[in-house]
Amino acid sequence: MSLTPLLFRSLLRLVTSLVNEPAASITTLLYYSELLPQNNMVLRRLVRRELLHEENYLFHFLINFLRCFW
Repeated sequence: MSLTPLLFRSLLRLVTSLVNEPAASITTLLYYSELLPQNNMVLRRLVRRELLHEENYLFHFLINFLRCFW
């Protein structure tokens, strides 16, 4: 099995989420990469848990990248 279809679907999900809900996508990325305060209720309303689907590999990669190198 090739990785291309998996990465293409993941890229498509990432781009779709960034285009449809840019504020919620960026907030979710920053929130789960621990760059935003974890106790702010206003930010929790913007965080979308459904963006963390297990097949959204690039989204998880960006979260872990920001968590490690920021």
